[in-house]
Amino acid sequence: MRLVPVYVLLSAVGLVGTWWFNLSSAAAGEDYLGGWFGTAASSSAAVDILVTGLAAAILMVVEGRRLGWRPWVLVLLVLGSFAIAVAFVFPLFLACREVTLSRRPAPITTGGPS
Repeated sequence: MRLVPVYVLLSAVGLVGTWWFNLSSAAAGEDYLGGWFGTAASSSAAVDILVTGLAAAILMVVEGRRLGWRPWVLVLLVLGSFAIAVAFVFPLFLACREVTLSRRPAPITTGGPS
């Protein structure tokens, strides 16, 4: 559970940081998607976040199912990643995962063969 505050902080920074620039872009009347692929550097960053977001979405669905989370939660996580920000949703997922894992009983270990 020690990681939960770290993940929540990262999630908050991801939300504020991404939406500060999203709103600034909208206020300036910029072409948001055009900006993603406007230069070679921005195209590199766009591909980087898109591939990372897709991998995170797959991980969230697979791990969420393994942990027994409801399907609608998984749908919200995936949609939220692309509608809000992966930088917000993925650390939030990690925090929720830590909480879920901390509530499970510890596995019984035997210490190996005698």
